[in-house]
Amino acid sequence: MCPMRTSSLLRSTQSIRYSAGRHVPICVRRAFRPHYSSQSALCVDPFGPSKRSFSVLRSLQSLPTSASEAIFSYRVGAAFSAKGCHFNPEEDSFNFTSQLTAASKRAFYTGQPKSGQDAFFISGGNNAKNMAFGVADGVGGWSDSGIDSAHFSHGLCQWMARIADEAPRSEKRSLAPRTLLRNAYDSIVKDGKIVGGGSTACVAVGDRDGTLQVANLGDSGFIHLRLNAVHHFSNPQTHAFNTPYQLSVVPPKILALAKLFGGNQFNDTPADSNDTSHKVRHGDVLIFATDGVWDNLSRLELLKIVSRQMTGFQAWVTGDNGIQISDDLNGLTEEGGIPKQHENTLQTLLAVNIVREAKAASVNTRRDGPFAKEVQRHYPHENYHGGKVDDICVVVAVVVRDEKDKA
Repeated sequence: MCPMRTSSLLRSTQSIRYSAGRHVPICVRRAFRPHYSSQSALCVDPFGPSKRSFSVLRSLQSLPTSASEAIFSYRVGAAFSAKGCHFNPEEDSFNFTSQLTAASKRAFYTGQPKSGQDAFFISGGNNAKNMAFGVADGVGGWSDSGIDSAHFSHGLCQWMARIADEAPRSEKRSLAPRTLLRNAYDSIVKDGKIVGGGSTACVAVGDRDGTLQVANLGDSGFIHLRLNAVHHFSNPQTHAFNTPYQLSVVPPKILALAKLFGGNQFNDTPADSNDTSHKVRHGDVLIFATDGVWDNLSRLELLKIVSRQMTGFQAWVTGDNGIQISDDLNGLTEEGGIPKQHENTLQTLLAVNIVREAKAASVNTRRDGPFAKEVQRHYPHENYHGGKVDDICVVVAVVVRDEKDKA
């Protein structure tokens, strides 16, 4: 039996025997399949027009504040591609300008069906001291129970964006990402419209003083690049191979089934997230992504993709003291900073190139990615090779020190 990516709901060695003799595990699982033919399937919105919108994304960023407060801004771009869709950078990417004007103050993005079960959010919030962003990855194994986890992951991002946006202006302490994740999860449970499903999440809150707080739950994650080197990266949280930590809503019927057949429930909560705090610098690149990236690209490969773009557009330059941040970085991250192409900011271009490379690696049957190597280590008899086809979602933030605060 192939190893499977399991939801945090249930995991048991017992199973239910159908009349045909097939054993179906009690737990809700997302199986990987060793062989893929092609990605010729049409991209169709699985929810239809009658369903509520997906994550709420705000065209954001830094509000002007006094020189003593305003130091850093986070220039953010995003890109995504569902596993059944052709990647089109013009339609599947988003760029957020660095100035939050009156005209764009309520400019929310309310639907992204082509991101599949992956979702992301970005919000500047009313508190100009911080900015929140992150990704969530719905667990596909719930489909065996007739539940689409896209509702859960997109709903989680929608609530996080809303909560961050409504943070009081007078709040002196930055909204902690774990608190943001907990409040969003509690809102989903209280709302009751999502009857079941599960999702991983990696959430960040960046302060204007250069403090980045991150809460990571499951096998989504982030990497922090600085001056052409990997400065920090998150480690996935898993109960077992291909079984990540995740938040979930469990229907009573499945709970009853678990009780009847002795299944175990993984009660992962926002309190189980791995929380870290980092100090960012001018020119740092922050990448938040779902496992569609991490299963297909290594950290070194991500660094090479980013380095190629950063050096190619002269954002990172070689000086007398080695790699340095170019004076052109601020302009490259502004709207139109990279002319003559759709991805006209550096951060959006980075996100698009990461998705493009991860997408290509996922369907390459001759190149073993990180997931294939893990399968070979845990289950050598499976003879698994190539990439892992999955939904892909990437949020990239380029850290820029405000011009007026530069020494």
